[in-house]
Amino acid sequence: MTAIVDRALTPSERGYATPIRAGRRADRADRGDGDDRIDASIVAALLRKDFLAARRSKATVIPMLVVPFVLLVVLPAGIGWYARTATSPDLSGLLARIPGHLARELSALSPAQQMVQLVLGYLIAPLFLVVPRTASAALAADSFAGEKERRTLESLLHLPVRDRELYVAKVLFAFIPAVALSWIGFVLFAVTANLVAWPVMGRVFVPTLKWFGLVGLIAPGVAALGLGVMVRVSARCATTQEANQLGGAVIMPLILTTVGQTTGLLMLAPQWILVAAAAIWAVAITLVVRGMRRFSRDRVASRL
Repeated sequence: MTAIVDRALTPSERGYATPIRAGRRADRADRGDGDDRIDASIVAALLRKDFLAARRSKATVIPMLVVPFVLLVVLPAGIGWYARTATSPDLSGLLARIPGHLARELSALSPAQQMVQLVLGYLIAPLFLVVPRTASAALAADSFAGEKERRTLESLLHLPVRDRELYVAKVLFAFIPAVALSWIGFVLFAVTANLVAWPVMGRVFVPTLKWFGLVGLIAPGVAALGLGVMVRVSARCATTQEANQLGGAVIMPLILTTVGQTTGLLMLAPQWILVAAAAIWAVAITLVVRGMRRFSRDRVASRL
């Protein structure tokens, strides 16, 4: 791993001897030469190392795969099957309490179609924000705390890389798999829902244009929202479990507020999804940038 990173650095950047000296020199360079660029080849090398390590950790990989499968494949399959075999409930009372355009859309359907459309087309939407949030938090908590548990943090801090490059690599290590899982899960959900509910619906009913806005814009924003906090928390904690507990207590209220409004967004005009996505990304970028500026390898090394 060190050889890979060394090849990506200039000869003058290979002179760092210790994590403390490396962090101080990088910090002085960051403040003195005005060069805010991030070497993509170094970040890519760090990502390859982290992905290889995470792939060997069953405690990290299995929950990341099982939870999305249950929420986005098993659950919609069960709802679709229930709609095909059970007596559909009377939703007239519920239709009177939802927005007029949606009530008119559902009123034109049969009772079985109403249940499928309402549940799989609207009410299940928050699950697409739970998945990226869960995956990104798990990986972000493992970013530094996991290195401590595996006793590899000291060698990581000795690598001749800048603090900002190390921080960006840890953020992307959590962000990329979370978004990938969200998008793959969305495809599986759409295929499963349409196949199982086809005898009831007789057509492809998901996804809609609003769904693409939700999964393509808001879900990645939710994944990024907690990373600026979780990566810094992971650097301060001794174990992944401690990082998960402390980080969850900090960002969970914000995430729950976002998730709680998701179904309502699908019932509103499409432009409100863009407004919500812009607000979420603004907060997420602010947290990540502030975290990168405050991150210091010296502080991480002092907690070994």
